[in-house]
Order: sequence, then structure tokens, then C-alpha cells
Amino acid sequence: MNEMYQLAQVMAVLVGLSVGSFLNVCIARMPEDRSVVKPASHCPACGSSIRPWDNIPLLSWLILRARCRDCGISISVLYPLIELLTGLVFWLVLRRVVPDPMFLDAGHLLAAGLLCAFSAMLIGLTFIDLRHYIIPDEFSIYAAPLGIFGFWAVAALGVEPVVGARGWQDAAVGSFAGSGFLLVIMGTYWLIRRQEGMGMGDVKLLAMMGAFLGAAPAVPFILVVASMIGAVVGVGLMLLGGRGLKTAVPFGPFLAVAAMIYVLHGPELVRHHFPGFAVVFGQ
Repeated sequence: MNEMYQLAQVMAVLVGLSVGSFLNVCIARMPEDRSVVKPASHCPACGSSIRPWDNIPLLSWLILRARCRDCGISISVLYPLIELLTGLVFWLVLRRVVPDPMFLDAGHLLAAGLLCAFSAMLIGLTFIDLRHYIIPDEFSIYAAPLGIFGFWAVAALGVEPVVGARGWQDAAVGSFAGSGFLLVIMGTYWLIRRQEGMGMGDVKLLAMMGAFLGAAPAVPFILVVASMIGAVVGVGLMLLGGRGLKTAVPFGPFLAVAAMIYVLHGPELVRHHFPGFAVVFGQ
């Protein structure tokens, strides 16, 4: 059993590296509404197709010394960093949901797989939102049904993982609650300042987060923590930029960071640092 558990961890890292490589394609093409399947991966400078042996996560970048084999243009360090980050996150999620060989069953592995997919979407949308100020629907509202039906299947297998929606009802309520909370906040902000404070992309993103993590305490936790992180980062950027409240700061990455904090440590943080949440939501 220990050997199987170690193999599962190695597979999580390898799959994460491969998914990270695919995320690089998504990050480059989705903002331009280009297919992430066709054409095959190619150098953006010379257009040469990338050979399969030059497309191995991490290793190819190191072997090629960060340069295209055909034209010699440099390859950004972001590509291997995103691959490495995804591999690390997949390993952490697996260890979180399947903490030891005792939990190596179909239900826990399914929950881990769903949360790995969830984490991959968070990584992809973070880099897209930082660069383009948009959140693709493929990484937000379109993925909500996956969370609802996925965690219905987890519950049907008789498993309640340490983190994640508790059945399809919790996932569905979480999705509606996530979008509803932000719509109320956006409406209040508009009434006070007569301008938009966030976009609909953030609303659809929180709907997806609620579908995977459930309504409570995940949704309020994410909103509170994201707001705290956003306030600190936003004030710093405003001061450095010298533009005051006119500085544009995408909120999606803050929601993504807060969601990952919840996945890896949420219930424990709620109990120890948000006692009000723990009492209200029975944590």
C-alpha cells in the first residue's frame, strides 16, 4: 500500500507538469479566442512546430537552454515556472485530500482529481487576468457543472473529503451563493460610487469556486481573505504607481490565491482564526 501511495504522489507531480505545459498554451491563446488544440505547439517567432522531444515539461527548456531549436529566440522562464508550479500544486492537493495510504480509494482519488483540475484552472486564469484583465469562461462558469456533478459522484461513493463540496446540493448552493455575494457587493459599490468596482468575470469565477468548494464556509472565507490580500497589494500598487484609487488591479488572482489557501488550509484556519465562521457554519 505504501508503494501505491508513493506512486500516486509521483503520478500527481508528472500529471501536474503535463497539465502545466497545456496551461501555457491556454494562457497564450485563450485571451485571443484561439483554439488550444489546433495548430500544434509552435514557436511564436519563427512558426516552427515544436518537436515532441522539445516539448517535455521542464527538461526540454533546460536542454534547449531556454532557446528555440530553430531560430534561437529566448523562451520565457514563465513556461517552466508554470509547469513546476502546477506539478507542485497537484502534489500538495493529493497530500491534502489523500493524507496517507488509508485514504487511497476511489472516492478520495476522485475528490483529489477534481480539486487538481480546480487548482489548474486557478493557475491559468491568474496569469491571464494579470496580463489581460479577463477571466475566460472556460476557467470559471463553464466549469461549475464539473464541480456540481463531480462532488455528487464523490458523495455517491460515500466519501466526505477534508475539503470540497458535500454533495451536489452543497455545490449548487455554493455556486449560486458565490455569484450572489459578489453581485450584491458590485451593486452596492455602484450605488455608492456610480461606477463598476469588479467585472462579471469575478462573479462567474466565484460561482465556479462555490461549485467545487461548497457554500460555507468556503465562499465567505474566500471573499474575506481575497479582500484582505487585495487591499494590501492594491494599496501598495497605488502608492508605487502614484495614481491613487484609479489604479486598476484585477481581483481574480486574489480570489484564486484565497481559494488555494482554503483548499490547503481552509477548515483549520476557519477554526483557529475565524471563530465567528466556525460557530455560524458548524466547523
